Amino acid sequence: MKYTVAILGATGAVGMEMKKILEERDFPVGELRLLASKRSAGKQETFRGQTVTVQEACPEAFRGVDLVLGAAENDIAEAMAPAIRAAGAVFVDNSSAFRLDPGVPLVVPEVNGADALNHNGIISNPNCSTIIALTAIAALCRLSPVEAMVASTYQAVSGAGVGGIRQLQAEMEAGDTPVPPTTFPYQIAYNLIPQIGSEQEKGYTSEEMKLQYEGRKILHLPEMKVSCTCVRVPVVRSHSISLQLKFRDPISVEQARAAIAAAPGCLLVDDLARKRYPMPLDTSNQDLVYVGRIREDLTDPNGLCLWCCGDQIRKGAATNAVQIGELLFPR
Repeated sequence: MKYTVAILGATGAVGMEMKKILEERDFPVGELRLLASKRSAGKQETFRGQTVTVQEACPEAFRGVDLVLGAAENDIAEAMAPAIRAAGAVFVDNSSAFRLDPGVPLVVPEVNGADALNHNGIISNPNCSTIIALTAIAALCRLSPVEAMVASTYQAVSGAGVGGIRQLQAEMEAGDTPVPPTTFPYQIAYNLIPQIGSEQEKGYTSEEMKLQYEGRKILHLPEMKVSCTCVRVPVVRSHSISLQLKFRDPISVEQARAAIAAAPGCLLVDDLARKRYPMPLDTSNQDLVYVGRIREDLTDPNGLCLWCCGDQIRKGAATNAVQIGELLFPR
């Protein structure tokens, strides 16, 4: 079988990555439609050696489409969703518009892939940090449910789009000359900014609350508690996350290492004596979540601490969406 696939928001960073990953993973695409804003219509891209012309995203563009991969903002996703469903397509959406809708599955294939099969035309892709963190701990959650999690994320500038990369590059090239910030509220070169997202509740930002709300839904653990601090760091690509986990039952370090080593989507990189641990440079431009620094939590006998890194554009967005498509449209 071959399928007609559309990418909504095709000319953005995630949309372009989706196109690349469809080709890399040999997804059974019969026809690819690249949909974007009116100003991008007419641009030409290449897919499997063939030229594909970008079309303006409009309701009529979804006729005859089987799968839509969404890489557009919330307002566009919400505006186009009715037309996508009316066309009979499945909408795998990377925006946050439908993530907490109880009627929309929120899916990380390595964690809760079966949820994708119970959809009503829309499936949501989680937040990038949620995907990376839950891929890292999914095997541990099968040993014992997580009751609480303390997370600190160290998020690359590309998570804010191409503007984040440009600001970091401009500041690095400027040396001691001040450069007015464009994407972030402050200079990011040689700096950390401990706020991502707007203030939401109890002093936490919208980005920080995603790991709790999305994590509960994906892990089917409605009582799980998460405290998260999200920090923007001067790294171009790949998010890093420090996790302190409290389980219902104790899990030994040896059990954790064995489970993660065998887990799909993970690579165990954990040898402190040999200075081997996950780092952004190693995890960029590929799809595995690297997990290491696994150790006992010295504050709780049922706790473990670990460190993980993953490419937020690929596994944290584009690849995860394509993997959901593979669950729905197998070869």
